[in-house]
Amino acid sequence: MQGQMLTRSLLAWELTGEATALAYINLVVAIPLVIASLFGGAITDRVERRRLIIFGQSLIVANEVFILVLLLSGQLEFWHMLCTAFIAGCAFPFIMPARMAITIHVVGPQRLQRALAFQAGAMNLNRVLGPAVMGIVIAQFSFTAAYILSISLYACAISCMFGIEPSYSNDPNSEKKPLLADIAYGFKYILDHRPVLICLLFGLVPMFLVMPFQNILVVLAEEAWQAEETGVGMLMATMGIGGVLGAIWIARRDDHAGRLKIMIGSTFCFGIFLAIFTQTGNFYLALIPLLLGNICASASQTVNNAAVQLLVDDSVRGRMSSFMMLSFGLTPIGVFPLAVAADNIGAANAILGACILLMATVIGFFMISKTLRSLDQSISTKMTGAN
Repeated sequence: MQGQMLTRSLLAWELTGEATALAYINLVVAIPLVIASLFGGAITDRVERRRLIIFGQSLIVANEVFILVLLLSGQLEFWHMLCTAFIAGCAFPFIMPARMAITIHVVGPQRLQRALAFQAGAMNLNRVLGPAVMGIVIAQFSFTAAYILSISLYACAISCMFGIEPSYSNDPNSEKKPLLADIAYGFKYILDHRPVLICLLFGLVPMFLVMPFQNILVVLAEEAWQAEETGVGMLMATMGIGGVLGAIWIARRDDHAGRLKIMIGSTFCFGIFLAIFTQTGNFYLALIPLLLGNICASASQTVNNAAVQLLVDDSVRGRMSSFMMLSFGLTPIGVFPLAVAADNIGAANAILGACILLMATVIGFFMISKTLRSLDQSISTKMTGAN
């Protein structure tokens, strides 16, 4: 998946020679990702989850095979890529919530946080390895070889799912409501369960305020260090490595360790380290706070995700997973104000301002929200009741 983001962009550029084509190819993935995520979560709570994942992954394989056939026959056009990218964008909102919901059944609540840490570590590692491997394959062989590799890896993913036991919601015999009513109940559930609401809102804070800095990283690299493509590649690789190290840190910790301290502390430190990164004049020295910042960001996100999953009932786990995924789809909205600020005061100052706002918001959350301060107790009570 990570590698194919690069493959699609390079192929779109080769077919059209237009920079706007890159925007279109990513936009048609993002739009259904946001819209369909609400339906994906509700459907996850209504059907057998393993089968839903296999169906979604098979749909993506069919997509890749379709593009491969057109490549081999020399008939591929840009509109074909737009259509298949849209279908892939519709499939992921069903795969991701189902995968998140099925994880707790595989590992159990006692090991969920470490399991999510391993998953986050794999995703961050693939942020680096995926594009790197696909770039090498395309450069040394062809786009055709890249699609053959992609299809092979997706086929391996499908075969792995057959080793998982079927997984249903823990309330499979409940009366089936209309799909829209199930979606509405998901929102009501969040409002009625304040710890879940607070965790979801807290998880959105860095995603909206600071994470969009990745989208203007190329501007910062040029303004602050006059770094070219290689420099930007080093920055992206450092972020990916930091994400892996943060996940390893959480995976090695006891699942019963204080989640609140980790979540609050690592989010606050993320703001501190990223602020130092923007104000460091030497490019290579700047990689150190960037690495530390992404360690903290990965740790905070992993603990937050685990907290939400431990707090919710299994009958709504898919919907809660979709709301969490929706935050990633909405994150690009935060790029706009950051980009406007970068144009007016410079990228470094814009990101610095976002970091200060993040730290102030974290302090405000902790001071104002008694629910957040009682997070560990809420999770302990929920897990005791579940047992």
